[in-house]
Amino acid sequence: MTETESTDLIFDVGAHKGEDCDFYFKLGYRVVAIEANPVLADHLKERFSKEIGDGSFVLINKAIGDTEGTISFFVNKKKSIWGTANPEWARRNKALDAESEEITVESIRFSKIIDTYGCPHYLKIDIEGADMCCVNALKSMEYRPKYLSLESTMTSWFDLLNEFKTLENLGYTKFKLVNQKKHKGGKFRTRNGELISHKFEEGASGPFGDNLDGVWLTKWQAIRAYVPIFIRYKTIGVHSPPSKVVKRTQMLRRLHRVFSYDSWYDTHAMRE
Repeated sequence: MTETESTDLIFDVGAHKGEDCDFYFKLGYRVVAIEANPVLADHLKERFSKEIGDGSFVLINKAIGDTEGTISFFVNKKKSIWGTANPEWARRNKALDAESEEITVESIRFSKIIDTYGCPHYLKIDIEGADMCCVNALKSMEYRPKYLSLESTMTSWFDLLNEFKTLENLGYTKFKLVNQKKHKGGKFRTRNGELISHKFEEGASGPFGDNLDGVWLTKWQAIRAYVPIFIRYKTIGVHSPPSKVVKRTQMLRRLHRVFSYDSWYDTHAMRE
């Protein structure tokens, strides 16, 4: 195991189709990608065959779990990005007319991945309902990534506060809230300080660290900034109780598509 943070390494947990991996390579990083869906894993192998060959890309076709072995994974039939190992999330997706197919996949503890490949400079987590499984695994690690991001919960204010408490206890003191619907292409700085151009693919998690727009916030500034976002999720969000009511008729469903709030946010955290 690497004894300190590897400044040229990124973990992409929930790599999907490699929308972010391509950006990381342009910035000059090595990538360890974790993707549970075997179909998407095959796509990644083909897309990044060159990087696999030169050793800059490692693909782990397993789901993050609390134990080693096998677990159920729910492949969404409508949106592949909604694949999840969380049965509750699969039920939620079904309520949104997006059913899943249950398959069995191999599982791996996140701590084992860190033990094997070392501590990354940036940890991107997007695994639909299991993000905190990775964050909690950092508690037993002597070293933690300088940067990490996760899709913050918008269903429980208590759980959101617990996310920030956990991150703070892990040494993360600066935060940014990033709207995942608004990633733009532009100029970004590489590991070596050079500027490159990049246009993000749909579904990408986007930039991280110093390449993010805006100022870093304290924990309580970030929590206060989440208050209006959380209220919008609860009142007009795609998973809100009012949304479930209006979807019962065709006319109201049309109105819902126009006025519902379907943005989602990642919380980015930094250790100083």
